Amino acid sequence: MNEHTIPATMKAMVLTGHGETEKLVYREDAATPAPGRGEVLVKVTATAKNNTDRKAREGLYPTKDKGDVTSFAMGGEPTLTFPRIQGADIVGRVVAVGEGVDEARIGERGLLDFNLYPDDRRGINLTPDYYGHGADGGFAEYVAVPSDQFHHVANPELADAELASMGMCSYQTAYHMMTSARIKKGERVLVTGASGGVGTALIQLCRIVGAIPYALSQQSKAEALKRLGAEAVLDRSHMDNFEERVKAVTGGAPFDAVMDLAGGEMTNQFIDAMIFDMPSRQDYPRLSIAGASAGNLTGIMWTRIYLYQVQIFGVSHGTREEAEQLIEWIRNGQLKPVLHATFRLSKLHDAEHYFVNRGSGYLGKIVIVPDSEWAEHGEPFGLT
Repeated sequence: MNEHTIPATMKAMVLTGHGETEKLVYREDAATPAPGRGEVLVKVTATAKNNTDRKAREGLYPTKDKGDVTSFAMGGEPTLTFPRIQGADIVGRVVAVGEGVDEARIGERGLLDFNLYPDDRRGINLTPDYYGHGADGGFAEYVAVPSDQFHHVANPELADAELASMGMCSYQTAYHMMTSARIKKGERVLVTGASGGVGTALIQLCRIVGAIPYALSQQSKAEALKRLGAEAVLDRSHMDNFEERVKAVTGGAPFDAVMDLAGGEMTNQFIDAMIFDMPSRQDYPRLSIAGASAGNLTGIMWTRIYLYQVQIFGVSHGTREEAEQLIEWIRNGQLKPVLHATFRLSKLHDAEHYFVNRGSGYLGKIVIVPDSEWAEHGEPFGLT
C-alpha cells in the first residue's frame, strides 16, 4: 500500500440485522478498510440507492417458503452477515492502492462494477452477489474494491451523483435482461416499472441497440419517459382491455418481448400482449423477469407457455463483458443520468422512507452522499 494519510475510522451507515430502518445505525467510528492485493481504496463521493437495499434489509428474498425472512444465497450459504455496510453503485476517488496495483491510479474518479463474481469467467455469472450484500459497500466514507472492477470515468460533464445514478446494479441488470432475451434492432419491447432505475436504463438501452421501447407507468410520468426515449406510455393504473390498448399504440402488432419488473397478476396480461398474433412474429415471445414489485406469486397456465413457445428468462445480475460495454457507453455519452435527488448519508432513513412513499413525480435514482462530501457532491441535487 502506498503512503497516504487515511483516517483509522470513518463514518458509515451500518445494517445491524433484518428489519425496518431502525436496523440502520449511523456510526462515526467504523473501521476504515485497507486495500488488499489487487484492490483500490476509494474515498466515496456518491452511492446510488437501489430497491435491493431495502429488500435485503427486510429479508424479502425467499426462494422456497413464501413468507420467510431470508437473504438470497445462490452460492449456498447466505453471504449477508451483520453488521454490513450496504450500497452497491459507488462513485469516488482512488486514494490508495493495494499490492500489485499501479499507484498511477491514485486520484482517478471511477464507477464500481458492483458484482462479487464467483470466478474469472467473463460471459456468465451463475451465483450473483454484490458489494453492499456479500461485502461492505458504499454507504460510508471509504470502501476497498477490486482494481479491475473500479472503472475510470473521467467525463467532466457528469457530476459524481449523476455518474452514481448510472450504476451497474440498475444498468447491468437492465442490459442482462435484454441480452438474455436477444433483443434486436426494430423489435417492440414493453418495459414495466419504467420510471425506476432499471426501467429508465432499459428505455435508453433499447434505443442504443435500435429496439423500440414502450413504457408501462403512471400517466403523470408519460412526458418525461417519452423524452427519455419511450415510444408510448401505457397507464399501469388501468390494466383493463390491455391487449386492445397495446394494439392502439403499436399499430396492431404484438410486443416482441417484455422486460418485466412487476410480476404478480399482470404477468399473464404481458404474455397476452406478445401472443395475440403469432404468424406476424419473427422470433419467439420472450419474457425477462428481474423484479416482482406487483407481487411475488403468479398463477400461470403452462399450456399457454409451451404451446405459444414463450421463453422466460430469470435475470439477476450480469457479466463482466456487459459491465465493460456499459462503461464504454457511459464514457461515450450514449447513456444519460436519470438522477431524482440526493440525500446525506446520515439521513439515509429519510431516503428510505421517501423512496417507499414516493409520489407521482418520482423518476430515476436516489443517490446517497457522505456528509463530508455534501457541499460539493450532494447539495446541488438535493430535494427542494
